[in-house]
Amino acid sequence: MAAQRRNLMQSHQSWTDDLPLCQMCGVGTAPNCVYGPDGKGTQSHTNEDGHLGFRGEDGCFLYGVFNGYDGSRVANFASQCLTAELLLGQLNSSHTDNDIRRILTQAFDVVEKSYFETIDDALAEKAHLSNYLLPHNENVSFHHSSQNQKVQERLKELEQEVSGGAMAVVALILNNKLYIANVGTNRALLCKSSSDGQNQVLQIGRPHSTDNDEELQRLAALGVDSARVRQAGQIAGQSSTRRLGDYRVKFNYNEIDLLSAAKTRPVIAEPEIHGSQSLDSVTGFLLLMSEGLINALESAHGPEQANQEIVAMVAAELAQQTTLEAAAQSVVDRVKRLHHDVYVSGRQRATFCSRHEDMTLLIRTLNYALADGALTPTQGGRIYPVSVPYSNSQSTSKTSVTLSLVMPSQGTLTNGTNTASTLEEGTPTPGQSPTATLQSTNTQTQSSSSSSGDGSLFRQRGSQAAQPDETGRVPPYVDFSQFYRLWGSDHSDGQSTQGGLGPQ
Repeated sequence: MAAQRRNLMQSHQSWTDDLPLCQMCGVGTAPNCVYGPDGKGTQSHTNEDGHLGFRGEDGCFLYGVFNGYDGSRVANFASQCLTAELLLGQLNSSHTDNDIRRILTQAFDVVEKSYFETIDDALAEKAHLSNYLLPHNENVSFHHSSQNQKVQERLKELEQEVSGGAMAVVALILNNKLYIANVGTNRALLCKSSSDGQNQVLQIGRPHSTDNDEELQRLAALGVDSARVRQAGQIAGQSSTRRLGDYRVKFNYNEIDLLSAAKTRPVIAEPEIHGSQSLDSVTGFLLLMSEGLINALESAHGPEQANQEIVAMVAAELAQQTTLEAAAQSVVDRVKRLHHDVYVSGRQRATFCSRHEDMTLLIRTLNYALADGALTPTQGGRIYPVSVPYSNSQSTSKTSVTLSLVMPSQGTLTNGTNTASTLEEGTPTPGQSPTATLQSTNTQTQSSSSSSGDGSLFRQRGSQAAQPDETGRVPPYVDFSQFYRLWGSDHSDGQSTQGGLGPQ
């Protein structure tokens, strides 16, 4: 069986190719990036994140985001193996909450053990070759020195083959109830839109990190000095206290100084499971995010409002994009730009933004209508103002600017087959407008969603959306009259702004 799994990992096959993909989720990604002094970014390693989104039988849906490190092997293996352990007949609508928690826990245990089975042979060879290394000595013959070099090269190859791990956050929807299983430092957010247009944001669970008090208590009970762990901030290069794979901290933890006093394995792969949470009558969306996306946003703007900020970005993109893939990708791209802009600004938080890891965002809508890109305010679309941070390049005081986003007045849903859904409870009545405020703790950071300069091109607008005139048009957001005058004066052919330029 181990050989079978090993062969599968080395091929491009998938255990889950025949499972139907879920059409009610979208994923956005961005690779890691290290910025140079000139602000240009380069990718330091291949993308190590993974994700899944499948529709099973009996109204079952499975989603996951995996944050890999030291290679993508564990993330890729976990995304396939976990799906196989959960969606190939193991779950059905008759299961109780306790049944589902047990099945989820067992699935993670199988993933961990199955992965280590795939690297058993490599670990055995690594241990065997380590015994053949001769100590460095000037009197060692050239033959033995050459043999040593070959052994070391092979050991390096084996180390690359067996190293690595992954964090995982998994969402299961069954019987219209939500379950979240988390291992590590990824994040799950549930956003519920109320009838008055406000977004209620719920973070489901806490990250298993070196500053999580409950995790530190768990480690202390095993004999680990939790104060040292908190101070170090990392265990074997990662801030997580739970992870999949990573044989070094699983089998050789007694050789790691921080963990040497542990009575049993301190870094575990057991998931923390939250649920069930009923999704009946819920209008909103579920977000699964990799640690890289969270850290990039928090590095740029601080951690205090990161959840509200990402939810506001998602709501804004869902109001403009016509597919979930486009919305998710736009949010990831926006976080990437924000992070880069803070770095090149040289301001207060720039030192935190010299690099970011791989970023993944999965959006799963819950009875939430996507925009119809063809709609304008005069064609039945509603204008949803979203307040975002705006920092004038001439000032350090923080203000906000309202972006008017067009939302469709109606949407349709065919359960399980369409990315759009009716927005009945979450659709405001006339006079109501849902707002989502993006708050930044750094008043000197300029958001990439706003313009620099004094903003003189922008017309002043009231809190209410501009009403169309008798021709069905609304006043333009930007005043180009000065541009038209200058353009006309610079052209000697006598063509004026009345000859085709400017609003007619």
